[in-house]
Amino acid sequence: MSYFSDIYHAVKSLLTGMSVTGKYFLHSRKGAITQQYPENRDTLKMFERFRGEVVMPHDENNMHRCTGCQKCELACPNGSIEIIWDRQIDPETGKKKKMIDKHIYHLGMCTMCGLCIEACPTDAIKWAQNFENSVYDRTQLTKVLNKPGSRLLPGVED
Repeated sequence: MSYFSDIYHAVKSLLTGMSVTGKYFLHSRKGAITQQYPENRDTLKMFERFRGEVVMPHDENNMHRCTGCQKCELACPNGSIEIIWDRQIDPETGKKKKMIDKHIYHLGMCTMCGLCIEACPTDAIKWAQNFENSVYDRTQLTKVLNKPGSRLLPGVED
């Protein structure tokens, strides 16, 4: 008796799945989200929640919001973020202050979990819409997020 009930449940499950596929097949023209990628490169718009890669926005004066607190580095589960910093004398106050030298992001190791962005107290890093990251050499996937000569935005503190 259990043999026939197993067959019945298997056929019922198959038909349920096929009905979902069939409905989409018949009504797909109304809401298709498939993109014809290489041909529509100029008009391609990614979804807002798309996670392409981590970037550090800079303003027009080459200033960023990263204080070097290393919370993003500690939150990353596989070490995709590495911050090289040093204590330097702040020219405005004359006191020693932590300043970042390099904010390194290893895109090849990143799992796109977003823990680093959530851990950042100053919103210094964000998700970008970049998705064309295929390269022949993995070393090209290592990126320095802070631009050369960039400084901390005034008013941003730990």
